[in-house]
Amino acid sequence: MLTLIELIWTITPAVILILIAFPSFKLLYLMDEVDDSSMSVLAEGHQWYWSYQYPDFLNSDEECIDFDSYLVPESDLEDGALRMLEVDNRGGKVLSKPYLTLK
Repeated sequence: MLTLIELIWTITPAVILILIAFPSFKLLYLMDEVDDSSMSVLAEGHQWYWSYQYPDFLNSDEECIDFDSYLVPESDLEDGALRMLEVDNRGGKVLSKPYLTLK
């Protein structure tokens, strides 16, 4: 009798989780929206600086435009600036959509 109860309280939650998982995966797949972006930006964080690449734009050597942005030393910070986030060369201006950045 105890073995039957153990099987029930072990299998029942597993079945419930499986029943919840399938509709969730379907919904997650349907919500995956890929917009055609007008510009791509690759921002890569290093230990003490950021690297930005604009692969949609090429310079005269037919290479993508890229630059580095270094942290501002604490002695050079202005009032109200965030210590570990303030950089000398910002990557761009953030528009109304948080995932879209333009220079």
